Amino acid sequence: MGNSSSLMLRDDEIDEIVRETEFNRNQIVRLYSRFLSLDKKGQGFLSRDDFLNVPELAVNPLGDRIIDAFFTLAGENEQQLNFRQFVRILAHFQPINRSKKNALNGRNEKLKFAFQMYDLNKNGYITREEFKVILNSMVGANITAEQEKMSIRFLN
Repeated sequence: MGNSSSLMLRDDEIDEIVRETEFNRNQIVRLYSRFLSLDKKGQGFLSRDDFLNVPELAVNPLGDRIIDAFFTLAGENEQQLNFRQFVRILAHFQPINRSKKNALNGRNEKLKFAFQMYDLNKNGYITREEFKVILNSMVGANITAEQEKMSIRFLN
């Protein structure tokens, strides 16, 4: 599954991903199809550039942060995502299933994922400067001095 020679998912791979992520079989097959369509070079993995070609991420003010969070969660200095990593990260976007304790889909993992989007320098803290960068990327230069002052007060 991790290289270009694997064109199809095996049933046992799908079953394992279902257990890990709580996606159903049909969702996994659709995600695999999407993964293959994003993998334009047929390498069996996605790069940051592949994500930048997704129109919804390219125009999203937090697109770079979302992409960076994907690769941060995949592993230290990771520059490629295989399908298994891709689908495990997408599991964070599902609603929390309170009837099961799934580590990928739990509240703590979702918070960790969101935090990593804002911790720009990856030091484990969100500084005022990082907060201002994110705030400006979300609302642009339209932020008033009063709004900036309120946001800084929020951080104190």
